[in-house]
Amino acid sequence: MDLFQQYARNLTRRHFFQQGSNAVGWAALSSLMGSAGGRVLQGAEPGPNLQNLLTHHAPKAKHVIYLHMVGGPPQMDLYDYKPLMNDWYDKDLPESVRNGQRLTTMTSGQSRFPIAPSKFKFEQAGQSGMWVTELLPWTKKVVDDICFIRTMNTEAINHEPAISYMQTGNQVTGRPCLGAWASYGLGSLNDDLPSFVVMVAKPTNTEQVQAISARLWQAGYLPGEHAGVSFRSGGDPILYINNPPGVPSEIRRKTLDGLKQLNELTYAQLGDPETRTRIEQYELAFRMQTSVPELTNLASEPESTFQLYGDEAKKPGSFTNNVLLARRLVERGVRFVQIYLNNWDTHANVAGRLPSQCRDIDQACYGLIQDLKQRGLFDQTLIIWGGEFGRTIYSQGGLSKENYGRDHHPRCFTMWMAGGGCRGGQIYGETDDFSYNIVKDPVNVHNFHATVLHLLGFDHEQFSYKSQGLDQRLTGVEPAHVIPELLA
Repeated sequence: MDLFQQYARNLTRRHFFQQGSNAVGWAALSSLMGSAGGRVLQGAEPGPNLQNLLTHHAPKAKHVIYLHMVGGPPQMDLYDYKPLMNDWYDKDLPESVRNGQRLTTMTSGQSRFPIAPSKFKFEQAGQSGMWVTELLPWTKKVVDDICFIRTMNTEAINHEPAISYMQTGNQVTGRPCLGAWASYGLGSLNDDLPSFVVMVAKPTNTEQVQAISARLWQAGYLPGEHAGVSFRSGGDPILYINNPPGVPSEIRRKTLDGLKQLNELTYAQLGDPETRTRIEQYELAFRMQTSVPELTNLASEPESTFQLYGDEAKKPGSFTNNVLLARRLVERGVRFVQIYLNNWDTHANVAGRLPSQCRDIDQACYGLIQDLKQRGLFDQTLIIWGGEFGRTIYSQGGLSKENYGRDHHPRCFTMWMAGGGCRGGQIYGETDDFSYNIVKDPVNVHNFHATVLHLLGFDHEQFSYKSQGLDQRLTGVEPAHVIPELLA
């Protein structure tokens, strides 16, 4: 990004129009911005800042709701139906299938790798004929709105590097995540709410919860204002959103005005972008004192909303409640909403845990798709569902017809997308009979990111940020490409 583009990004509309000398040059500035850095003003819409004008092509998606299933859902128990495995029960996984692939230390010492076919029944649904587990009866109703990717694969085999890779394009933490890139590229449609919001839902079952942290939604080398703002599941949605006892809003406003003046003096002297971020975040925090309580108060929702999503929507911190809040956020102009749901790390007790996990997500995802449709937001909101890797067809630990465990498996797993310009009713990619290797149409993390950025209006090769002397990109330096078959 050149200096002019950086200046344009940092210049708010309010400041721009306050400068009378700039008014005459507006047309010239618009023309310059139209070609700066290879970007064009296609699909642009009025917004609170100039960032809304800077995309490479007309975007299909204006918002993203990313539902990350922490721990790695077992694809063969949910979406990747493998009936042949019933004949392989308790037989060893052939070496010709594993082919020396990497194992975790949790199963590398096993003397056997016995096949564990799914204990759950599957049914075909929709015109696409997608096979779906019996545990997801609501999802079956909307399969023709969903684009299923059965051949996602990753280089990471352990949770933290795998989640980091899925969110930031790199296994090493410290890079900007997808949500931060979307915020940086698209800007906000609502001055009173963050452009990127994160929520961590409470699973019904908490048998094996993985540790996650704000490193997953940081801005990395992007300006700090693009980091995700975390909404809490209990108490105040955001810490210190309310004034301390005895401090009225007028005093808080006067205090912030004084801090702003001091910070502006520092910024004028040093030009430190983090000082500008601090100024903007203080102001946003003040405005959120009004906008966030209204957002999180569900009393204005009609009873039909709770019938659509289910009663769990009324339970603060539940996945369903978070999904309903995600709809309310994008409805108010938030660009990117990330929801994390833990407890998918099924090393044991699949039979006991998977039904609970599926109940947490099933009607919620159905309700979200239907709700966005009713409000005219489905075509402009990209929903992403998936984990950081998949699970093994062989059992970890004890195996019986009624229960088993599954280890991490990075070689193939299922994710899905809906709305926002993706092709619904599609089943993309094919795995082998063991759901262990990819037979057709692999999708790696960088290609997936390139496709998501394309839906947001960006060419992933041109969408970069200068840091440490390099043009940094979400998709890295290795070749990556958009997958056209996933696009509507």
